Amino acid sequence: VRLWDIRSGQQIQLFDRHKNDVTCVEYSPFVIKNSSEVINGNSNVICSGSDDKTIRFWDIRSNKNELYVINTNKKVLCLKFIELKKRLNNNEKKSNVNSCVNLCYGSNNLIYVWG
Repeated sequence: VRLWDIRSGQQIQLFDRHKNDVTCVEYSPFVIKNSSEVINGNSNVICSGSDDKTIRFWDIRSNKNELYVINTNKKVLCLKFIELKKRLNNNEKKSNVNSCVNLCYGSNNLIYVWG
């Protein structure tokens, strides 16, 4: 997966841990601060799926920082991020916490959930 600066036309990052063809790339609308905290904002994460049966999450600030890998049983043909809002009770609404469930699904019929 290559990241390009569209103004200069120069490649600025290379994410090269897939072992086979990359079939899809999706920009995450979520900011991932660490493995247990996901919040909305300006994202630094892209996700790539491959014929090597993996989904990889990358930090675009560093080509050496692979955030997470999901191993699947089949080749990954497509990816999509979806945000679902949880219903909050009155006490949660007063605390002013943004509560979301984030989904990533692929062509292998599995849905990955975090948040």
